[in-house]
Amino acid sequence: MISQLPEVIQALLNPAAYPDIGQRVDIVQTQMSFVLLTDDYVYKIKKPVNLGYLDYTTLEQRQLYCQREVELNQRLCPDTYIGVVPITRKKNDTFIEERRGDIVEYAVKMRRLPQEAMMNVLLEKHRVSAEMVRQVAEKLAEFHQGAETNGDINAFGELATITQNTEENFSQTIKYIGNTISQEKYRHIKGYTTSFMQDNTSLFDRRISEGRIRDCHGDLHAAHICFTDGICIYDCIEFNDRFRYCDVGSEVAFLAMDIDHYGEPDLSRSFVDAYVSFTQDRELPDILNFYKCYRAYVRGKVESFKLDDPHISDEEKGKTVNIARDYFDLAASYI
Repeated sequence: MISQLPEVIQALLNPAAYPDIGQRVDIVQTQMSFVLLTDDYVYKIKKPVNLGYLDYTTLEQRQLYCQREVELNQRLCPDTYIGVVPITRKKNDTFIEERRGDIVEYAVKMRRLPQEAMMNVLLEKHRVSAEMVRQVAEKLAEFHQGAETNGDINAFGELATITQNTEENFSQTIKYIGNTISQEKYRHIKGYTTSFMQDNTSLFDRRISEGRIRDCHGDLHAAHICFTDGICIYDCIEFNDRFRYCDVGSEVAFLAMDIDHYGEPDLSRSFVDAYVSFTQDRELPDILNFYKCYRAYVRGKVESFKLDDPHISDEEKGKTVNIARDYFDLAASYI
């Protein structure tokens, strides 16, 4: 409901707040952002929340992370990310991109990508081909090979850091046991995760020594890939380096898992096989299911978080419960 939205967001639903008067304004919410859609552009405004692993509670922090989002996403989608624009208020009027008045918020401005060309939409319609996933694999392989790596980034491939990530997942989902995940499934996935890391320490060590830990995208699922004028991979993680610095195998597993989620296991295998062929990363299959399980659990967790968002309707939360359960089921399927 519009009345539940913050005042500044309500004001920005008025087309008169934008430079091109007369266009329609729609809104989409994520756990961390309000996304305002006009005919040609997207304005992404960060919610003033502190979720532990991110802190957007001050205007200065939101401006900083808006700038960081633009810089990082221009690596894989340079023509889409335009920049950071101010939202100002003068008397009782709110404007976006105008310099008059007091700055009350900041937004990431993007060119609007065609919804019908998004990979998740195409997967639902069974319109993604083996050649399309091969092209994604090639783009991702080139990106990973050129992505930054150093001693500090390598530390994020160590078991201590991976354990921190997985334990954070489990601690943050305890409250959802009995709702989006059962007690039995929770224990099963947690036990598998611990055992795999204990039994494969040498594998994780080799991933580091072979330079497989990189500054990646960090949130590579199907909804963040658009087949338009080439392939645009957007909306990477900017708020916490720990979630972006990772094994390239974890990133590949994320998308492969999500393709599985849409019921296309053959395409998932084609994507992984193409990536391995491009990179000669012969040990990636040995770690694939571990990271598929991890990434599916993350998706279940993030969907569960939406249940605590006061700005999301009860109807939407009902759908969210089913999506979260599906991802937790998928995580267990990789064991």
